[in-house]
Amino acid sequence: MAQKILITDDAAFMRMMIKEILTKNGYEVVGEAADGAQAVEMYKELQPDLVTMDITMPEMDGITALKEIKKIDPNARVVMCSAMGQQAMVIDAIQAGAKDFIVKPFQADRVLEAIKKSLS
Repeated sequence: MAQKILITDDAAFMRMMIKEILTKNGYEVVGEAADGAQAVEMYKELQPDLVTMDITMPEMDGITALKEIKKIDPNARVVMCSAMGQQAMVIDAIQAGAKDFIVKPFQADRVLEAIKKSLS
């Protein structure tokens, strides 16, 4: 059975890019959220195996959403995605419980490596 993934990014084209990489490689994209608040609600509803999470978004940023999802499910697997390869943000995300971190613009193989590693 395909592993279910929830994609979270405020940019529709980024969601589309990630979705394309994942579906081509046998993953099932069960939902797409445009901000952190939406991601938290969709996580409760869809219970995906993994969430890709942008950091900078309106409503609720990715790190806050990550912490909220971890409250709901301490075993949640979240891979952060961000254009800002800032050390502090990477550290914040990992401390908050992110499994991995992908910097945009990303290569398909790096996305898949992060997802596979986080799901194993």
